[in-house]
Amino acid sequence: MKRKIVEINEEKCNGCGLCAQACHEGAIQMVDGKAKLISDEYCDGLGDCLPACPTDAITIIEREAADYDEAKVKARMAAKKAPAACQCPGSAERTLKGRKQEPEAEKPVINESPRRAELGNWPVQLHLLNPDASYLDGADLLVAADCAAYAHGDFHREFINGRVTMIGCPKLDDIAAYQEKITAILSRHDVNSITVARMEVPCCGGIVSAVRKAMLDSGTIVPYREVVIGLDGTVRG
Repeated sequence: MKRKIVEINEEKCNGCGLCAQACHEGAIQMVDGKAKLISDEYCDGLGDCLPACPTDAITIIEREAADYDEAKVKARMAAKKAPAACQCPGSAERTLKGRKQEPEAEKPVINESPRRAELGNWPVQLHLLNPDASYLDGADLLVAADCAAYAHGDFHREFINGRVTMIGCPKLDDIAAYQEKITAILSRHDVNSITVARMEVPCCGGIVSAVRKAMLDSGTIVPYREVVIGLDGTVRG
């Protein structure tokens, strides 16, 4: 029969996994870092996943599709042992080689002064940051995924130094609210530049989308740099 059903544009999909979390029927799963509709029978076509997608990769179309089977959905959801959020590649457990800490007794004694923190503004969490703060005038902005500073050992010196820092988690937080906040900042202040620092895991791409959309929505295009922090601390971009 012909009915409404979701369609996912894989080229637009950034692998954040938010649609899989929003789909109450479990019709969407993350496969090789991309969202996939695994069965027409699991999709009711109501589109709860649409507002969750930060890249507008999901649309509702009308096509020939198998009937939605509520009984199969209930049976499948009851049999699942883990929530959809755990299917995201970025949540997979890993042991990072070469990062094992030395026992205290074996650590060499180094007579160095503590490294200075470079943070120049507070608060840094995007939800808490005031979009009318005066320090945003003429600022070089750093919009960072909050895991990035833990993965890169010299994050303060390389990225925070000289920039107004704002952080957030594109997987766990409201990415639409972040986009609105950044849009407001760009609309109200003469921002000098933007640097976006994200982790290499797919679900981190939402913070990049939020900044890009904010620049378009505000009509403010400034010098822009995007860097990707690897789990091993390497920097690309």
